[in-house]
Amino acid sequence: MRAAFLGTSEFAAVVLRRLAAGPHRPVIVVAPPDRPRGRGRRPGSPPVAEAARELGIELRQTADINAPEARAALAAAAVDIAAVCAFGQIVGEPLLSSLEALNVHPSLLPRWRGAAPIERAIMAGDAVTGVCVIRLTAELDAGPVASRCEEPIAGDDDYGALAGRLAAAGGELLEAALGDRATGRLQLEAQAAEGVTYAARIEPAERRIDPRAGADAEARRIRALTPHIGAFALLADGSRLGLRSPAVVAGGPAPGVFEVDDGGLVLGCAPGAIRLGEVQPEGGRWMACADYLRGHGLPAPTVAVDD
Repeated sequence: MRAAFLGTSEFAAVVLRRLAAGPHRPVIVVAPPDRPRGRGRRPGSPPVAEAARELGIELRQTADINAPEARAALAAAAVDIAAVCAFGQIVGEPLLSSLEALNVHPSLLPRWRGAAPIERAIMAGDAVTGVCVIRLTAELDAGPVASRCEEPIAGDDDYGALAGRLAAAGGELLEAALGDRATGRLQLEAQAAEGVTYAARIEPAERRIDPRAGADAEARRIRALTPHIGAFALLADGSRLGLRSPAVVAGGPAPGVFEVDDGGLVLGCAPGAIRLGEVQPEGGRWMACADYLRGHGLPAPTVAVDD
């Protein structure tokens, strides 16, 4: 059985490497085009494209998987099935009907369909999430489920830690599902009609914390956006301060006010407070709070979100 792999992110690259090491090594990989990255805005390849080059797998980069030239590349590769993971493009007709596709989605569907399931699960305070392998259909993340597994969310999990475990589990599930498909043993179960929630893409405004929302909620926000997107506080002096490694503590200063605690920083919330492990001054690098205090002093209070 000849498989194509469609993906973009580092999460998808982990899954691709798992497949490439097994019996269902893809014969072609499709990823988006290179785009400007980082502070220098130099062109950079998506992680899946980089992985395909490292693995020596034929690579096709396209901004539209449904374009005639992209479909022609898949036809020329004579693929029987597509494995899709964190691709970011909608597979439409006629490709959807002509090529069977199995999709790895990091949530326990039907909860958290959509673009940001890991972030939304952490932000919502879910105790457990997981991974599903589904057959791709026209409706977003609504296809029947081939397999699933659960993954607890620890109290200190950030996106990076949780996504790493889910990607490893997703690679295992997808490899097994492709094996079942190759031997005619793949079984699919329709998703439940109840419990559908949508994980909307993280908007820029959601990166800014609001201490008035409470320490628990804002600590989850910080963890959900670490390290890939990043949460920040807007300070009264007009600068941004990036925040990482939060721990909820009792007491603390007034909401939006920072204080020093054993060489670290505590941000007051309502209720509770957040003790921070790392911060990033605007235009600077991430550093331990003690290092920040030595070079910058106590940060200005935060600006209220609606100010």
